[in-house]
Amino acid sequence: MDHAATIRRMYELISVGEIDGFGDLMADDFVEHEEALPGMERTKDGVKQLFHVLRAAFPDLRMEPRDVIVSGDKAVARVAATGTHQGEFMGMPASGRTVDVQLIDIIRFGDDGLAREHWGIFDQMAMMQQLGAIPAPA
Repeated sequence: MDHAATIRRMYELISVGEIDGFGDLMADDFVEHEEALPGMERTKDGVKQLFHVLRAAFPDLRMEPRDVIVSGDKAVARVAATGTHQGEFMGMPASGRTVDVQLIDIIRFGDDGLAREHWGIFDQMAMMQQLGAIPAPA
């Protein structure tokens, strides 16, 4: 299995709004370990819901993997996520502002090549500063 190609494909599908196609690369018993949005289920359906919310708020969302490292059944990616805030997001009305945040994803794949688990972290502080929700440093 080429886990590097699969993780890159996942970002491509998100970037063009093909969330169901993205979901097809995840196992039905997928487990999300990151709490991305309050109340989001940590399941395949919850992750798909998250990306539907993100695409509604940032219709031009692009996720570009800058580095992908594979070891055994895991792939790690350093990713640049960009988009323009054109819809409601976490109670904030559209601002027209652009965001450019960095994130790290770790995905464990099963023998069938499907994503089974995800751990991740992204620069939430930078995103909220770029959206004007919190002040940027002086």
